Amino acid sequence: MATVKVIGAGLAGCEAAYRLANAGRSVRLYDIKPSRFTPAHSNADFGELVCSNSLKGNDPYTNACGLLKQEMRELDSLVIEAADATKVPAGGALAVDREQFAEYITHKITSHPNIEVVCEEVTALPSDEWCIVATGPLTCDGLAGDIKAKLGGELHFYDASAPIVSRESIDMSHAFVGDRYGRGGDDYINCPLNREEYELFVTQLLGAQRAVLHDFEKGEIFEGCMPVEVMAARGQDTLRFGPFKPVGLKDKDGNKFYAVLQLRKENAQGSAYNLVGCQTNLKFPEQKRVFSLIPALRNAEFLRYGVMHRNTYINSPQCLNADFSLKADGKVFFAGQITGVEGYVESAASGLLAAIHMDRKLKGALPAVPEDTCILGALSAHISVANANFTPMNANFGILRACEQPIRDKKQRYAHLARRSLEYIGQYKQLIDKD
Repeated sequence: MATVKVIGAGLAGCEAAYRLANAGRSVRLYDIKPSRFTPAHSNADFGELVCSNSLKGNDPYTNACGLLKQEMRELDSLVIEAADATKVPAGGALAVDREQFAEYITHKITSHPNIEVVCEEVTALPSDEWCIVATGPLTCDGLAGDIKAKLGGELHFYDASAPIVSRESIDMSHAFVGDRYGRGGDDYINCPLNREEYELFVTQLLGAQRAVLHDFEKGEIFEGCMPVEVMAARGQDTLRFGPFKPVGLKDKDGNKFYAVLQLRKENAQGSAYNLVGCQTNLKFPEQKRVFSLIPALRNAEFLRYGVMHRNTYINSPQCLNADFSLKADGKVFFAGQITGVEGYVESAASGLLAAIHMDRKLKGALPAVPEDTCILGALSAHISVANANFTPMNANFGILRACEQPIRDKKQRYAHLARRSLEYIGQYKQLIDKD
């Protein structure tokens, strides 16, 4: 049996390699770790989460990313299995201890008898080999150049991560625990600001010095990872209607606030907290100065500062089929953010799909691209349907096929779409398992 090559051991690559290995395929997984790291990576383990430790909402009936997670659970996703096994309290979201998460995935990959891990940089697209390219948003220059030459160019946008502070350094006399509207438990630390404190924070944020980006980083900022200083520049109250939204948050005395920054657990022991929605490209000293203006963070110890880096994606509708294979070479598949899906879960989902499709091709089965009544199918359509303004896409209910009959109430509509999706995924699983 021919060996299948997977390039990149991030979420998409690990998902793809594991799925193929479990299908009985011999897999050779290539990654530059641990001998080298991209500018955004620091952990030698695979499946490293470089931005937030949150995989977003977990309820399939109210949240599209939650629906995608459930679709993937039904199809035995490694990434969702790892997330469920290493989750930390985060209200309605699925957040993980990122070190335990990466360790879990790495153990599954390195202990699998059908997977050989090769620490080596791949500098060119393979020729006449079965391969999945899942090199992610920071594809190394050699391979990126070859992709650009063969596929007719590449697109870029910026991505950013938020600072992390130590739990012990948070001043709880100026903070309180609790979830929005009392849902989920006491998973967040809430840092309230009055009007004067908020306006001072915004003024200093807008005037702070930003880190200089490398010359090679040219592109647009993706809305889903908007740096907080860029968001604040859109208007004085923009943050109060975004990550600093106070709605649904009250302290134990029932007090409401002008603005509230939420902190979310970064690890299982709760020793580190992430500043939710505060992705930033400020210089490190400026991050400490500006975020320390928030009363609860006046003496905060910053365990990690926020960073901004380049994300790369190809113009998939021009060069990919709905099964994530190249139109010019049906043996080569792409997966992950490089395809123009945006987000941890979406990236892993594309790896899962690419592996399912490759395995079916290898055994001569008919194509089985899921339909757009599920998020998996809608993302498949996104990367393959002609679009003059192709940009990265998150999971959302708007990309699903419309309801058979209009449903005006949003909650009822989302619940209907979720039920329809999960019913279809059950049928889809039977189809691919049968073949």
